[in-house]
Amino acid sequence: MRSIFDLSTEEAWRLLAEELGEEVPPLEAVENEDWGRDYVLQRLRAQSAGRLAQLGIYIPEDQPPNSLGDPSTRPEDE
Repeated sequence: MRSIFDLSTEEAWRLLAEELGEEVPPLEAVENEDWGRDYVLQRLRAQSAGRLAQLGIYIPEDQPPNSLGDPSTRPEDE
């Protein structure tokens, strides 16, 4: 199992678009925008833990609810 925060923007986008069938902006648009990674991670975080587990990913329990993997919001002991 991988943390969602270890996914690249493209990997997260592919999970949403191809595995979950979610409507998302084109990959090229998401990859080329500052908000792109945060957007796809937020969409993944909206999925149930069970659904994420089926995809082989999880949300670490020690992450604050609004954290999207920004190093400034991660616990210092990482």
